[in-house]
Amino acid sequence: MRQERATRTRRAILEAAAEVFDERGYQAATIGEVLSRAGVTKGALYFHFPSKQALAQGVLDEQFRGGALLPRAIKLQELVDMGLALAYRHRHDPMVSASARLGLEVQMTEIFGTGNIAAWLEITENVFREAAAQGELLPHIDPAESAWTFSAAWTGVQIYSHTLSNRADLETRVSSLFAHLLPSVAVPAVLGKLEYGPERAAVLAEEGRRIAAEAHSKDQAEASA
Repeated sequence: MRQERATRTRRAILEAAAEVFDERGYQAATIGEVLSRAGVTKGALYFHFPSKQALAQGVLDEQFRGGALLPRAIKLQELVDMGLALAYRHRHDPMVSASARLGLEVQMTEIFGTGNIAAWLEITENVFREAAAQGELLPHIDPAESAWTFSAAWTGVQIYSHTLSNRADLETRVSSLFAHLLPSVAVPAVLGKLEYGPERAAVLAEEGRRIAAEAHSKDQAEASA
């Protein structure tokens, strides 16, 4: 019971911190505002996170959790689904949008480095390599170069959408991005099978939530066994 309470407290702190970082950025965010939103004591916060930097790093680490999706027979569909689900999470999960702000602000690289970007490039490249192994890519396509281009383009779409519409059109813009880029990498037989409509994003996000909930239930059962 004590461990479960500590887990809930840590989560409440992270969610409050994500909201503050997403709204104000790292430099303007204060521990006081995080405490107020989380409804915890300063001692409880510092027990889990000894500094504001550690708290921000905790938010950054969370972006890779809760977004798991089921494997797809077509690996390029996995790439599309990752992008659409992430677009949905950017609009609905402050943990994800705060991570983007923390990881992409130029001055933040001096504090947190570029590991956040490198991790997404590696994930994307791995999917491209799997797609190449299955014969889904045109012969001239280089997985590493394509991963860099797709990832950078997705990030640019996210920034533009955030700036111009507060991400209200993000899923639609990401869908349009795939419509423009996929013909340049996919063989025709695969291209015709890919689904990348904006309405797919919410379905994928629900799939991710279900997988995360099942994993959490399994962890709790193992911990209590």
